[in-house]
Amino acid sequence: MKPETSLLISASDRILVAGARGMAGSAVVRALRRAGYGDERCGGSLLTPTRQELDLLDLTAVRTWFAKQQPTVVVLTAATVGGIEANRSRPADFLLQNLQLETNVIETAWHQGARRLLFLGSSCIYPKFADQPIREEALLTGSLEPTNEWYAIAKIAGIKLAQALRLQHGFDAISLMPTNLYGPGDNYHPTGSHVLPALIRRFQVAIERGVSTVTCWGSGTPLREFLHADDLGEASVFALERWNPDAEDAPCDEAGSPLAFLNVGTGIDLSIRELAEAVAHAVGYAGSIEWDTSKPDGTPKKQLDVSRLAAMGWRAGISLSEGLPRAVADFREQKAAGTLRN
Repeated sequence: MKPETSLLISASDRILVAGARGMAGSAVVRALRRAGYGDERCGGSLLTPTRQELDLLDLTAVRTWFAKQQPTVVVLTAATVGGIEANRSRPADFLLQNLQLETNVIETAWHQGARRLLFLGSSCIYPKFADQPIREEALLTGSLEPTNEWYAIAKIAGIKLAQALRLQHGFDAISLMPTNLYGPGDNYHPTGSHVLPALIRRFQVAIERGVSTVTCWGSGTPLREFLHADDLGEASVFALERWNPDAEDAPCDEAGSPLAFLNVGTGIDLSIRELAEAVAHAVGYAGSIEWDTSKPDGTPKKQLDVSRLAAMGWRAGISLSEGLPRAVADFREQKAAGTLRN
């Protein structure tokens, strides 16, 4: 670990990762441990309560837990998430549950005296037809993509709550907006997952059943960017250690005002058709791929401008060609262990 005097968090901090069992949360925990945090010999600890130990939707439970555990740093990664079909069929769940858990954790962290908080949002907060690559200034400049607007509205509310507490009360809250994530601990549910894990499962099932043709949703033309979860974990630790929005050299928007959130991604996108072909190759599927154009495509292009975080010194280190085989291995491990959700 670097000398503590140069960092905004220290080895003695009690760090809560809310949602530590999820893909993003577990990646943040791994990154914190690699950086030396949570070492009890230094007086620090990593707090990673399960859903049974801490129900983030229960405000009384959250307040009681914070009062007892007294975390000094909070990382909020927990969220109700899913793909296009899950968003379409469960809009109230995506809006209500995310609003509730964000408000419960962020407000309680401020009220109970946590020193620093990191909220993880999503690139879906941006307008459907935002200029590409998408800069942070694009927020609230246009209509959202209808297939995930409920989730996006909740995430925007979380960003703005963190920003409002900083402006009104001086609470040291920051937010990161990651692009599409994949990696260890992903959700491979056949209807509730995002596109990349859904493709992994679909092609693997096709191999096992001897199916010669796999049908994918949409036209295959939309462009998407993918970030390995472990890169997000490293970016989260980097931001916790080094990003002070009030510093003179902090990233600012085009008007010269300090930014309340920063994009996190690779800055590289590819078409869903290219992604499907890459996943098929990684899985070992040799059949044909067809496209059901009666299904929605979603946003046509969603590539993040990651120049602000890059200027601070952080860039993604895991390419899709390197990360995809890891994701396939993770799926097969979950399947062998019987932990996949059906």
